[in-house]
Amino acid sequence: MAWTRDATLALDARDPVAAARDAFDLPPGVIYLDGNSLGALPHATRARLAQVVDREWGVDLIRSWNSADWITLPTRVGDLIAPLIGADAGEVIAADSTSANLFKLAAGAVTMQRRRNPGQNPGQGRRVILSEPGNFPTDLYVMQGLADLLGDVELRTVPAEGLADALTPDVALLLLTHVHYKTGRVHDMAALTAKAHAVGALALWDLSHSAGALAVDLNGCGADLAVGCGYKYLNGGPGAPAFLFVARRHQDALHSPLSGWMGHAAPFAFGDDYRPAPGILRHLCGTPPVICLSALEEGVKIMAGADRDALFAKSRRLGDLFLDLVDQRLGAHGFQVLCPRDSARRGSQVSLGHDQGYAIVQALIERGVIGDFRAPEVLRFGFAPLYIRYVDVWDAVDHLVDIMETGLWREARFHERAAVT
Repeated sequence: MAWTRDATLALDARDPVAAARDAFDLPPGVIYLDGNSLGALPHATRARLAQVVDREWGVDLIRSWNSADWITLPTRVGDLIAPLIGADAGEVIAADSTSANLFKLAAGAVTMQRRRNPGQNPGQGRRVILSEPGNFPTDLYVMQGLADLLGDVELRTVPAEGLADALTPDVALLLLTHVHYKTGRVHDMAALTAKAHAVGALALWDLSHSAGALAVDLNGCGADLAVGCGYKYLNGGPGAPAFLFVARRHQDALHSPLSGWMGHAAPFAFGDDYRPAPGILRHLCGTPPVICLSALEEGVKIMAGADRDALFAKSRRLGDLFLDLVDQRLGAHGFQVLCPRDSARRGSQVSLGHDQGYAIVQALIERGVIGDFRAPEVLRFGFAPLYIRYVDVWDAVDHLVDIMETGLWREARFHERAAVT
């Protein structure tokens, strides 16, 4: 169809999750299409943090570990996240960063595989961690560090189309990001997990660009392990704690290499020898960051209270609308569509290629349309369905059309920006 602005306003009027936008403190005059890097601020977070700082910390002090139940924040937030990713209560915990959680789970998985094959000699047997080139850099960097640490482990990368064939009997662990951070392409989690299991490998999924943006069913897909980010679609704030998932069937056998005191079976017994806590708790390490976890809890509560079927359907429609408008209005300006056009194979983002991508993104930002740029040529637009409207998509493309037709991108100020995910 030939879209008009009125048609997008009509979609907003019929949107069953439109009211969720009211939960966020969005700056006036800004169209925020970067929630896949940093989610917007929920109104409730301001009040919650004031309560934590002024009352719980300021007045009750250390008593708040009990009176305000600070001690259960990691499991409480984890149990809120669990239904969003197809996990059960007791399979998810909020802790540390995505990078630290990747290290913990990958190291635990490789060690568990070795325990299952006690006669394996170094350099033989299951020694490969399989991923793809162009995966988010921290995933590859952490695996490189783990391989260097263990000495006899190899990180092997194979292009996406060759992953199934690369799952051979020497693979201990398949590590993939469910939604590719740059292109928005979605891996077939169920098929690749099944293929990994068929050769005796485990599957670890990075959900940083999935959780809160599209339907994920870890248990339905038979996934073994997963990690994810708290500051993108879960709106936990900059640097929010991440989360990790361990399928219940692996929890007794999987050990964390970061055997910190909060992962001890009896942390307040203060014994000298480590004994892992039962279940998911053993994957805690240090003292929980109470203020950060409290902010994350408020963000996750909004997502947990939404109609997720309607929300995730909206994610797909927002991307489809953006692509329709690109085709309808920007065909003469040299943009290349880098993301899948099929919304079932695309995360909640659209990625375009242009040789002047950085300047174009800067020109958009100066107009209050905040997307982001990924070298060497990718313009990335994220659609957080809790607060992005259909008319926002129309208006963003309208700005983009004007920038291209007038050549205003040539005048954009080139500010350095932090390389956030």
